[in-house]
Amino acid sequence: MDIQFYGANCVTLTVGGARIVIDDTLAELGGKSITKPEDVSLYTQSHGSTAVDDGVRLLIDRPGEYEVSDISIYGIQARAHMDEDKQRTATMYKFIAKDLRVLVTGHIFPKLRETDLEAIGTIDVMIVPVGGNGYTVDPVGVLELIKEIEPKLVIPTYYDDEKLSFPMPAQTLEQALTTIGMEPKEHVGKLKLKQADIAETTQLVVVENS
Repeated sequence: MDIQFYGANCVTLTVGGARIVIDDTLAELGGKSITKPEDVSLYTQSHGSTAVDDGVRLLIDRPGEYEVSDISIYGIQARAHMDEDKQRTATMYKFIAKDLRVLVTGHIFPKLRETDLEAIGTIDVMIVPVGGNGYTVDPVGVLELIKEIEPKLVIPTYYDDEKLSFPMPAQTLEQALTTIGMEPKEHVGKLKLKQADIAETTQLVVVENS
């Protein structure tokens, strides 16, 4: 599995001939969309079809179970970070491919319910926003999610980016990592991952903005 990061909460997962693009809202934030017609396009919040998604292989923005090539996708309903107590307008995605289990949280409220944790199950890699400031998960929330989910690898997203205009300012990656208290194992432009690479203890890898 190859994992790339493009700014904001936009990441791609590539397995074999299938590329999944998650949260390509880059054009809405002053950047350039990276979605191509043959991609699978996912959103962690209700989005609906836009020009970015014209002709894509599959568009998903809600909970459910999906299969794409050799990838199993589980959309898990969750409380968004800005939801009221009983609202659940976000979707987390769990991906299972080649014995790897990856969770993309999106902008969720970090206090998960027991039913959420049961649906998530065992996770190798957690891709999670760290920018905070009221709009998304902050570093303290990230620590809580790490404690609850116990991933072996953490990849941070959605931190300050001078190329993009966020609805609310986000913390810098340096600020977030200082609070999280985890030294990155490495910085990479593209993360090429297989099950044998997963360590026994939780590590953090920074995937640089492509």
